[in-house]
Amino acid sequence: MRNPEIKVTETKLLSDNWYILNKVTFDYQKKDGKVESHIREVYDRGNGAAILLYNSSKKTVILTRQFRLPTYLNGNKTGMMIEVCAGLLDQDNAEDAVIRETEEETGYRLKKVEKVIETYMSPGSVTEILYLFVGEYDETMKVNDGGGLDAEQENIEVLEYTFDEAYSMIESGEITDAKTILLLQHAKIKNLI
Repeated sequence: MRNPEIKVTETKLLSDNWYILNKVTFDYQKKDGKVESHIREVYDRGNGAAILLYNSSKKTVILTRQFRLPTYLNGNKTGMMIEVCAGLLDQDNAEDAVIRETEEETGYRLKKVEKVIETYMSPGSVTEILYLFVGEYDETMKVNDGGGLDAEQENIEVLEYTFDEAYSMIESGEITDAKTILLLQHAKIKNLI
């Protein structure tokens, strides 16, 4: 059921160059009954999925490193980010998408993943729901070198760390990506590794 206190009155397309950027005007009925008009820009890039790959016997995790322009423009001196494997759903369901992205980015072909949570990562401006997963890997699942698709210009470096090393990178500031922090903390709380 939609919220009866909200009424979208206008949606204006500002850009559809990379993803969709709309200017949305809406009325918001406050608790006292008064109605306020608001204008917000909303970025729609589709929904995504991310996964923490872990090996419980080796006590390791697979992460990726790649250049992220928005972080570079906002103070990240190199623009490089250490993250869990992630990607957009495109036309797939979340589980199929995260399995596809895992193989493309890391080279591991998973058959089984476990959904942890779904979350809005930046609800003030981005429509995306991010589905977070964990999945166990071992060397028999390695089918290629990973690195992402050339057509998507991803240039992804595949990294393997001990869990303790990766977890300490949160405190040191080497890992600042929210989805990665959430999944590493989940693994710690659930004693996955």
